[in-house]
Amino acid sequence: MVPESAQIVIVGGGVIGCSIAYHLAKAGTTDIVVLEQFQLTHGATWHAAGVVGQLRNSQNVTRMLRRSVALYDTLEADTGQVIDWKQVGSLRIASSKDRMKEFRRSATTARSFGMEMELLTPKEAQDLFPIMTLDGVEGATYIASDGYVDPASLCQALAAGARKRGVKFVQGCEVTGFSIENRRVTAVETSMGKIRAETVVNAAGMWGHELGKMMGTRVPAFAVEHQYLITDPIPDLPKGMPTVRDPDLLLYWKPETRGIVVGGYEPDTPAFARQGIPRGWDQQLLQENYDRFEQLAANAAVRTPIVSTVGVRKMINGAIPISADGDFVMGKVPELDNVFVSCGFVYGIAAAGGAGAVMAEWILEGRPVHDLWPLDVRRFNFHHNTRYFMYDRAVEIYAKHYAMEWPVEEHSSVRRIRTSPLYPILKERGAVFGSRAGWERPNWFAPKGVEPVDKPSFDWPNWFEHVGAEHAKVREGVAMIDLSSFAKMEVMGTGTLAALQQLAVANVDRPVGSVIYTQMCNERGGIEADLTLCRLGAEHFYVVTGTAYGEHDFAWIRRHLPQDGSVHTVDLTSAYAVINLCGPKSREVLASVSEQDVGPEAFRHGRMRQLTLGAAPVRAMRVSFTGELGYELHIPTEYAAHVYGVLREAGEPFGIADIGYRSLNSLRLEKGFIVWAGDVSPDYTPIEAGLERLISWKKGDFIGRAALEKMKADGPSRRLCTFTLDARVPVYGGECILRDGKVLGVTCSGDFGHTIGKPIVYGYVPAAEAGHEDYEIEVYGERIAAHRADDPLYDPEGLRMRR
Repeated sequence: MVPESAQIVIVGGGVIGCSIAYHLAKAGTTDIVVLEQFQLTHGATWHAAGVVGQLRNSQNVTRMLRRSVALYDTLEADTGQVIDWKQVGSLRIASSKDRMKEFRRSATTARSFGMEMELLTPKEAQDLFPIMTLDGVEGATYIASDGYVDPASLCQALAAGARKRGVKFVQGCEVTGFSIENRRVTAVETSMGKIRAETVVNAAGMWGHELGKMMGTRVPAFAVEHQYLITDPIPDLPKGMPTVRDPDLLLYWKPETRGIVVGGYEPDTPAFARQGIPRGWDQQLLQENYDRFEQLAANAAVRTPIVSTVGVRKMINGAIPISADGDFVMGKVPELDNVFVSCGFVYGIAAAGGAGAVMAEWILEGRPVHDLWPLDVRRFNFHHNTRYFMYDRAVEIYAKHYAMEWPVEEHSSVRRIRTSPLYPILKERGAVFGSRAGWERPNWFAPKGVEPVDKPSFDWPNWFEHVGAEHAKVREGVAMIDLSSFAKMEVMGTGTLAALQQLAVANVDRPVGSVIYTQMCNERGGIEADLTLCRLGAEHFYVVTGTAYGEHDFAWIRRHLPQDGSVHTVDLTSAYAVINLCGPKSREVLASVSEQDVGPEAFRHGRMRQLTLGAAPVRAMRVSFTGELGYELHIPTEYAAHVYGVLREAGEPFGIADIGYRSLNSLRLEKGFIVWAGDVSPDYTPIEAGLERLISWKKGDFIGRAALEKMKADGPSRRLCTFTLDARVPVYGGECILRDGKVLGVTCSGDFGHTIGKPIVYGYVPAAEAGHEDYEIEVYGERIAAHRADDPLYDPEGLRMRR
């Protein structure tokens, strides 16, 4: 039988669940029960390859993986259990010139993260991996601190470390349901009885989706098939050989008891168990598919010919976890107040040690030490959790695991899930769409005669000049962009003003019709949301935030509202389409279709007015994200096509253009505007980001005020800076910031400023280093002179958007 109660119940006895239990227990919380339906490791852990790599595009995800390595260095000493951790390094081979360029970019990113990554010649790579050929090899990278570990031993060691600190493990115990009251799981129902719980953690791996459905939470974590083979012994295989990847050939290799593991990520793997995982799937494998493995075997024969001359000891075809976007599913679920999730780990062995540590922080402290938005469960929307979407998208992502990592790239599977009313109109006008939170959004417009398709590149992509032309239209004339995907919510009720004053750093008690740009912070002063409020009434506000952040931001707001029924929220994302009319001629176009006066005195910057445009009622906000005169037009969805039509007709004499999000990014960087999850996040405060002007120190208390007051008094330790580069090179964020050869930080945003004619990057540097003029930005391994700007690069006084 299970215990009657526990402070924390973890469902899942794989490497992730055991790691969470271990780290919670190390932190002093020991009233923990881990429930496993079979035996420890019997899900996907036991057949994992065990390769441990650390570098990812996100600095904080890389930090988490580095914590895994730090743990594996000490785990045997703590638990007395061997885990076969071999820190032999990892080698990545470039079999194309583009891949070598990608590697140079990765080396720059690693440098900015404080990691050691070496760039090697083909011969230096062969010295580390003697069985490889040099055919087509352009070079390689090597990270000495990577390695491999035995997955089952690792899991058992984590469990042993948790047990010795008092954690209870109940194996052979199937979870059958949950008791839920007032947004809380009060008990976990199992085949061995019911256990009351204060906190529940879903660490069920590929069962994570099904367990989530049991309690009414969205957890798009499931599985796909993954194959690798283990060869017979290979003579003279050097000891201490690193793990190896050749992503151009879709392959990885790992030493294995005198032989070698050969596996990879082919483009046609099946999703596993689309209709649900069969009961009793206990330490089972799938039927080997040699036909599907043939393409990997052929590639292995090219790079390591000896593999085709030795026998195959075993072929493994196992179901491995994956999520609907290929990254992990972690954090506190938005639907329930005491449930956490940690599932979908496609490289779970590499992540397990660090993931357990950050989940322990999340559970005990309310958030991890470093923000993990790329992995946060709140990044998902309804469609991500549907069978229709998640399996086919996961198959595409699996196939791209080793594909070229272009700086800007869109997925192609399961598209057109969420579309604006303007989608067919814009498609006809040459829009090239990207996808964000399931929404189709115009990235750029292909002129007549230009193929409307992205062709990514490490140099200038095919859309570069067309985005520049769109940029110029906004600066010189008038343009429209479809922003219908913005997340929108109304907050109303007698307690609304007080609640929002407590949440926002800005003073929101402004006249009805005011548009208020503000941040919402956590207790540490970190920025949890960066959004716009529009006051519709004394206790009635309209909230607008970015496409991908509605789940996150609205959950943050709802969590901090009074529970006495005095405040209500309504999600209106689908109710309103949004057209941004922008550019110096935008007022003339708007005036020609509006029944109301929209002159500069009648409609001031930072105000909202109800307008009649054509035959449509419109909430019009005079705001700008381009740096030019602009209007954000929130239109009832059914009127959107009509409003677009009358604006286009009225704008034709002014040369009105359609623009996309890529030109918007260039425009906002020139004007000094930031974006959440890129330039600011819970890791950064408004003071560090240069947004102190938005803080209302006079209005009274708000969440994070004490921390911000202390930072204001002491001075911030870092500053967000704007840099321009002397060379005309493509930048995207992730570049290294240096001065006098010293690494100061990493860029968080980057693009080409078409008006100023230079590349622009934003990045945080230590406050003591933030006052200089000259710096260097490392791009693809080349150091380029850069200069810091004190003010926005375009119209620093903001006169054009306030005209």
